Amino acid sequence: MTEPVFECATHGYYARAADDRDPPACPACDGDGDRILDGHRRRRLSTFCSGALRHFPDDAGLTLDAGGWTALTELVACAERQYGWADDRAVGAVVATDPKGRFERRERGDRVEIRAAYGHSIAVDLDAGRRDDVSGDRETETQDDLPETLYHGTAPRNLDAILDEGLKPMGRQTVHLSGGRETARTVGQRHADGDPVVLAVDVRELTAAGFDVRKRGVDTYTAERVPPECLTRSPNV
Repeated sequence: MTEPVFECATHGYYARAADDRDPPACPACDGDGDRILDGHRRRRLSTFCSGALRHFPDDAGLTLDAGGWTALTELVACAERQYGWADDRAVGAVVATDPKGRFERRERGDRVEIRAAYGHSIAVDLDAGRRDDVSGDRETETQDDLPETLYHGTAPRNLDAILDEGLKPMGRQTVHLSGGRETARTVGQRHADGDPVVLAVDVRELTAAGFDVRKRGVDTYTAERVPPECLTRSPNV
């Protein structure tokens, strides 16, 4: 269940499940916060914002630059048109508390910009004009800093084709990989009727073959594709 979001006057937005206090206390100072969104509205708004930035900016009324950035005020205006209750605080709360790091935010002079950190089906160059003003610890890692193994979860029906042809972007710009096996398993469950298959990716072999691997969120990595020789089936544990 998606947790509601609150705002502490001192420490900003936080997400916390209901407890014996109403509202639940700020985890930083144990003080009371203002309720911004319940769990249902938070999930709906997050889905809309990430979809608008990843897949349908034109339909939402957004203009993205080459790197996928747009003004935060534009995203807020689009969200307000979609949901009358989705003001700037609601959008700010969704962005700040996203558990998977789906959004990146930066300041350029007096303009605040936002984009989806990964998952695009539209053509954007996430490395175009990268700057140090991206908030949060989401800058691309160097190849030496990458984990030795990444993971990809999929439905069992896809296994033979993947082991024969490797991982391809399909409807997205890049292949999405997970930093942990359980995260990959959770992703794979979205596409599998039963237990998903988890594949291990040899990152050193992948980069040695000339493929860049990029970190794009809390536990998400991307690559242009993954050849079959870089894949092994991870055992069920």
